[in-house]
Amino acid sequence: MTLPLMPKATAVWLIEKTGLTFVQIAEFCGMHPLEVQAIADGEVAAGINGYDPVQNHQVTALEIKRCESNPDARLKISSAASPVKRRAKGARYTPVAKRNDRPDAIAFVLRQFPQLAETQIVKLLGTTKDTIIKVRDRQHWNSPNIKPRDPVILGLCTQTDLNAAVAAANDRLAREGQALPVVEAFSVRGDED
Repeated sequence: MTLPLMPKATAVWLIEKTGLTFVQIAEFCGMHPLEVQAIADGEVAAGINGYDPVQNHQVTALEIKRCESNPDARLKISSAASPVKRRAKGARYTPVAKRNDRPDAIAFVLRQFPQLAETQIVKLLGTTKDTIIKVRDRQHWNSPNIKPRDPVILGLCTQTDLNAAVAAANDRLAREGQALPVVEAFSVRGDED
């Protein structure tokens, strides 16, 4: 069973605001019943503020009422998506060791997914439009050494994010009535024989 965020703070709130038993709170928060009793006695977690699991969509008020009326019932965490929001994409810190890989990833995306808009590439790889234009026009300071490499393998984005960006670009082209670009498979030198 998944545990609520901040289990001790959630236990503090449940002790203070509900009529649940120590066993019910302990099982919901992944604690031992004696630890919950120590929190109730003020021996443990004295300075911790309570964390409201109802307001944070971890459990419903109806679920708490159901369990308060039946001491043998167990609280169930809500199946809603995690209340923790993912960090917004876009400009982000890239370790120094991976910064030289970014032009390679840009070249790969430009070659394999020409339907992606510059703004999508900026968000996907955490780069700038200026860098994309320089790589595209071969004006980048390191152009002779740029080799198209998959950004997922380089660790600059996830496969899920790349797939989502490509799907969004394909949907945009379909709405505009344009055909999807055909990407030629590139071959390894020497196998033309």
